[in-house]
Amino acid sequence: MLREGCEYTVELLVVSLTDKTCRMPDTNNNTVLNLRKTLAAIQSIPKEHARAMPAEFYTSVDFLELESAQLLRREWLCVGHVGEIVNAGDFFTTEILDEQLLITRDIDNVVRVLSNVCRHRGNRIAEGSGNSKRFVCQYHTWSYDNKGKLLSAPFMQDKPSFDKSKCALPEFDSEIWNGWIFVNLDGNAAPLEPRLTDLQQLIKNYHQEERFLVFIEEDTWNCNWKCLFENFMEGYHLSTTHKNTLHKITPTRLCKKMGSGEGWTGYHAYYDPNYPPRGPFHPDLTEDEKINSPMYGVYPNLVVGMATNFTLFMCLRPNGVDKVNIRWGVTGLENDPDTQMVKDYVSLCKDFNAEDREKLEVLQVALKTRHYQGGPLAPDDYEGSIWDFILYMSRFLALR
Repeated sequence: MLREGCEYTVELLVVSLTDKTCRMPDTNNNTVLNLRKTLAAIQSIPKEHARAMPAEFYTSVDFLELESAQLLRREWLCVGHVGEIVNAGDFFTTEILDEQLLITRDIDNVVRVLSNVCRHRGNRIAEGSGNSKRFVCQYHTWSYDNKGKLLSAPFMQDKPSFDKSKCALPEFDSEIWNGWIFVNLDGNAAPLEPRLTDLQQLIKNYHQEERFLVFIEEDTWNCNWKCLFENFMEGYHLSTTHKNTLHKITPTRLCKKMGSGEGWTGYHAYYDPNYPPRGPFHPDLTEDEKINSPMYGVYPNLVVGMATNFTLFMCLRPNGVDKVNIRWGVTGLENDPDTQMVKDYVSLCKDFNAEDREKLEVLQVALKTRHYQGGPLAPDDYEGSIWDFILYMSRFLALR
């Protein structure tokens, strides 16, 4: 549950974040209604007849509002990595679906996701990232500790109805899985980890929990968030879009579909036998695991490429229907971002990210056509994960 932070003795002033709702989507809008009918219909379609969704799935503002209200605010959303807040007092800020978030490691070494909004007049209290025991709103200098407790509020001691002990920053439910920090905005989601049990079994020998954060960056692409999720989750484009980068390492022809589960999907990107071994290898890796990268998505907004020696990840945050904010990073087996191996891998990631971005931003423009209704998806090994993702979306948004 969302732990509310501000109470007053005057009844009219008692306002809970959970009483506030985003703009309710128009579910009777013809576009939204047709998309919900399509999502309902696909639930009975065999995967060998899998098809992409219509253009409006990625371009409708009203449908994005439905996603936000019925799915994104109710699910676990990845907001970053614990490597960003290694020491007590470390923090970073982010936003998702108009919620301003402050992620801290408090004085007791507990990771918390707090509201980054002052309980006085609603200004942000922290910016960027750093290390601090105290956060001070620059509007009226109300200050809070890194657990969210209100420390001081100038002149408020003269107001009889004010109780400082009952005015802390609200704290959102959060979970940490393999180092990634997840938040649930409405406070009602079932636990995340049980949904990922089968995925954890598949990737356990890569030991993501032992990999150190060696790079983190923020970016914004001009495409719908689902386009980027789907792009990351399919190997069909590797040999064309990434002809000069990934094709020589993980060509399309060697992709193999992974399983899927309630909270995830993915595929194995096998390495070309002619490409040099991608060590160093963790001693637990099997011979098969040494020659492929598990590529997986944790619904709805974390995508991961787990190579044998590094991991690339992206946390996706919708920013309108045709923009996506991305917090992306790299983890590795050695805790040194300045080694040449790390620099080379980050450079590779930037190169193929640029290739994806170019294609996806053109795609977003092209999807504004009225004449595209969704084509047939490639066989399961190449685009089966897209079908899994569409089925996941249908669980929340299909017309009942």
